[in-house]
Amino acid sequence: MTNPRIRTVVVDDHTLFRQALCDLLRTDEQFEVVGDARNAAEAIAVCERTRPDILLLDANLPDASAGAVIDRIRICSPTSRPIVVSMFDNPDLVADLVARGARGYLLKTATREELITAMRTVHTDDERIVLSVSPSTLTAPAPAPPPSPLTDRETEVLTLVAAALSNRQIATRLGLTEGTVKRHLSNIFGKLGATSRMDAVNRAAPQLVRKPAGRA
Repeated sequence: MTNPRIRTVVVDDHTLFRQALCDLLRTDEQFEVVGDARNAAEAIAVCERTRPDILLLDANLPDASAGAVIDRIRICSPTSRPIVVSMFDNPDLVADLVARGARGYLLKTATREELITAMRTVHTDDERIVLSVSPSTLTAPAPAPPPSPLTDRETEVLTLVAAALSNRQIATRLGLTEGTVKRHLSNIFGKLGATSRMDAVNRAAPQLVRKPAGRA
C-alpha cells in the first residue's frame, strides 16, 4: 500500500515564483498541490477549504504578515504545518514565526532538494523544525509579543467570531445577552481600528490563539 500524498498549498504574491513551486511539486509523486494563493486572504480561505498537510508561505505578502497568516491557519486548519519561504535571513522574524507555529523557515536561495527534504521532514516528524538560515539567526532572542488592548471577555467574544459564530450563538455560549455581545464588538472595533468582523479577527489573531474562548 502506497503512502498518502503530502497535500500542499503554495502562497506567494509573485505569480511566476508561485507557479514554479507548484510545477516543481507536481513532478514529485509524493506531493499533491491542492491549492495556491497570491495573498493572505486567499491563503486563509484555501487552507480552510482544503486543510493541507503543508503550507508553503511567502514571508512578505501584500495584505498581511506571515505571522498573522500562521495565527489564522492555527485556528481554521490546525493540522496544517507552515513552512515560511523568504528572501531575508532575519533573526527576529525567524524567532517570531517559530514562536507562532511555523515548522520551517527556508531562504528562497534554497535548492530543490533542500525544499523537498524540509517538507518531508516536517510532514513526518511531529516535533522537528527545519531552518535554513545563518548560525547567528539561531541564537537571536525572540521578540516579546505586543500586549493586547482587549480584555479577556473581548478576546473570548472575538475568538468565537473567528469560529464563525453569530452574535446570538456567542451570547448563548458565553451566557450574555445579544446586546452585550454587540457592545463588546463595538469596543473591539474601536480598540483595534477594525472596519469589519474579519478585519478585527485578522488584527487580533495572535491574542486569539493565546487566549482560547471557553469561560462561562
